[in-house]
Amino acid sequence: MSSNLKAAVSGCMQRTAAVAAIALLAGVTPAQAAWQPEKPVEFVVPAGTGGGADQMARLIQGIVAKHNLMKQPLIVVNKSGGAGAEGFLDVKGAKGDPHKIVITLSNLFTTPLATGVPFNWKDLTPVAMLALDQFVLWVNAETPYQNAKQYIDAVKAAGPSKMKMGGTGSKQEDQIITVGLEKATGVKFIYVPFKGGGDVAVQLTGKHIDSSVNNPIEAVAQWRAGKLRPLCVFDSERMTGKEPLADGKSWSDIPTCKESGVPTDYLMLRGIFMPAGVTPDQVAFYVDLMKKVRETQDWKDFIKLGAFNDTFMAGADYAKWVEKNEALHKGLMQEAGFLAK
Repeated sequence: MSSNLKAAVSGCMQRTAAVAAIALLAGVTPAQAAWQPEKPVEFVVPAGTGGGADQMARLIQGIVAKHNLMKQPLIVVNKSGGAGAEGFLDVKGAKGDPHKIVITLSNLFTTPLATGVPFNWKDLTPVAMLALDQFVLWVNAETPYQNAKQYIDAVKAAGPSKMKMGGTGSKQEDQIITVGLEKATGVKFIYVPFKGGGDVAVQLTGKHIDSSVNNPIEAVAQWRAGKLRPLCVFDSERMTGKEPLADGKSWSDIPTCKESGVPTDYLMLRGIFMPAGVTPDQVAFYVDLMKKVRETQDWKDFIKLGAFNDTFMAGADYAKWVEKNEALHKGLMQEAGFLAK
């Protein structure tokens, strides 16, 4: 080898070593920079089957597989015990494991506040907000009620604790909304908890309860089938969907509850978290994955059908939103008398 060639090779090796040393000092290796899951990823749903979180998780699972967005499979696992505490504690206990993610709803806040279970969202790593979910007041389509005022008047006429409101879990978002509805209107329901929104829709279709506050996606199939009727949405603005879904009506035709004389509103998180102790590059992989999911037509159709508020957040903005909403839920639950003693 010529002296010039030896010098060139030596210089190249020195530069390579210097780059590697800088990367090590920065705590970043080439493997981390291009991190991908090395085994199947468990996608925890801290709620029952058929509800909004379960449907969204399974949609994401299907999109990832259909479009080959990840080399390893995404496996949905429902862990609904203890109002979702089972799922949250499982992810909390998987510190440093990048092969486990969880989809959250408002039980991220309500479950530890109501039960005292040793868990807080800060035990996890925020990844991304996928959307915000609406709540709708539903009744059986065979009842005479055409708007929220008519139904609330009927509840008042029936007397305290005569009419049944079904919801997902106890001391969670459905019951929080029910208490807010009671305080805003002076009525009193018998609140009946079920494992998930799918069960709630089935119970209302079968007339075992008088009403529900299910998410749009949890009851849209029964609305389209002529089994259920939406009366109002618990938001300050109407939903945006213009496509007719049932009886020539679209989501945007449903008035806000405030328009109907029921001043109660509430939006729920649909977001992704990982265990604590994961690396920034591992988080970045899932942020990028969820961005790719959201770009697909499958996702856009789902968001449209379910009348979601299609808000996306990641990083510091997402963490700030979560912190603010933890304080909001603590206030709501304190007012409702749901905080653990």
